[in-house]
Amino acid sequence: MKKYTIYQVDSFTKELFKGNPAGVVPDADGLSDGDMQNIARELNNSETAFLFSSGEKGCDGELRYFTPTVEVPTCGHATIAAMTVYAHEKNPGDCTLNIKTKIGTLAMGIRKKSSGYYVSMTQGKFEILHTLSKTEKSLLCEALFLSDEDVDDRCPVQVVSTGHSKVMIGIKKRNVLNALAPDYDKLRELSNIINCNGYFVFTFDTDKEGILTEGRMFAPAIGILEDPVTGNANGPLGGYLIENKIMEPAKDVFRFSGYQGEATKRPGKIDVEVTGTAGKVDTVTIFGEAVIVFKTEITI
Repeated sequence: MKKYTIYQVDSFTKELFKGNPAGVVPDADGLSDGDMQNIARELNNSETAFLFSSGEKGCDGELRYFTPTVEVPTCGHATIAAMTVYAHEKNPGDCTLNIKTKIGTLAMGIRKKSSGYYVSMTQGKFEILHTLSKTEKSLLCEALFLSDEDVDDRCPVQVVSTGHSKVMIGIKKRNVLNALAPDYDKLRELSNIINCNGYFVFTFDTDKEGILTEGRMFAPAIGILEDPVTGNANGPLGGYLIENKIMEPAKDVFRFSGYQGEATKRPGKIDVEVTGTAGKVDTVTIFGEAVIVFKTEITI
């Protein structure tokens, strides 16, 4: 039997009960896969992050991520949460850590601010994996109750990834976005057809200062009906906008802020930076703040 500390953290916000909640176990050495799955199911957040020590040279630790039903290869908001907890416990000062994940070793930055910590995560390689066929797009619109007129013609419906794939669906109007009530069974069925579990619906129609896009993310096939603020959607969105030439980078760097979570009453803001040349993406990095909600212990 061993005692483990567990944190509940709200990411991409500095307000309690806003943003995206994640569980964090900052010293997970000794936990089995079954233990981690049980803890994630008990906390019932979209993801819980488990930080392990690492004996590998040049590696500062290892992160694993579990939804209430499955392990996933990477997670943006749970990484922001885990690095915030790490900074809270270790007080390392401004630093960059190399953390092993299922998609490789990623650079994660911690910067001290007067309000807390500003955390960055360099994501995995950006890829456009698949452009949905006319039939697949029709099935998706049917599941989301979208008409052809709702869809933004500038935005191809594509599966993209920085380590955990998402379907990008651009639509024209914010009121349509906020009114979405998907058929989750149909989204689950489509996930099996296109081999992608997450659907990120976004729009450029925003009245919020400093915000480029607003979005919503649905992933019922992995137990997440709706995710409030999604790092592994807003990050690859940046690569998608560049490689489809919807946005043009300035001096090979494209920065923007995305807003998500209004429909779930857990709004938050995520900052994204994309680097690349000649319309090809080199790196995608997400940034955000987080607030610790509570800390507890469990003996297993």
